[in-house]
Amino acid sequence: SLQQRQARETGICPVREELYAQCFDELIREVTINCAERGLLLLRVRDEMRMTTAAYQTLYESAVAFGMRKALQTEQGKNDMEQRISTQDAEIKDLERQVQEWKMKCEAVEKRETERRE
Repeated sequence: SLQQRQARETGICPVREELYAQCFDELIREVTINCAERGLLLLRVRDEMRMTTAAYQTLYESAVAFGMRKALQTEQGKNDMEQRISTQDAEIKDLERQVQEWKMKCEAVEKRETERRE
């Protein structure tokens, strides 16, 4: 029946969960007929199991959401960093151009000074 309903073998699977719940409910019903106290205890176990599963589901969803937020933040940070790199590359080129201009001016001044002395 699990294969027919395409139940997953691992992880949280609603199909498996439903079938196991039906099975466990039937087991509780049969045990309760023979011993009410044991039936009540099994009911508590079932309810605790459901709450635990719900808590794991919530934790899983929260972790997935956190991972997605972090991935988006990382992508945004990457884009910001790429833009910053591009801006700084342009600034470096501009400064290198200025250095060349100042070198040429310096050489021209040195050349004029040398010619003036001679």
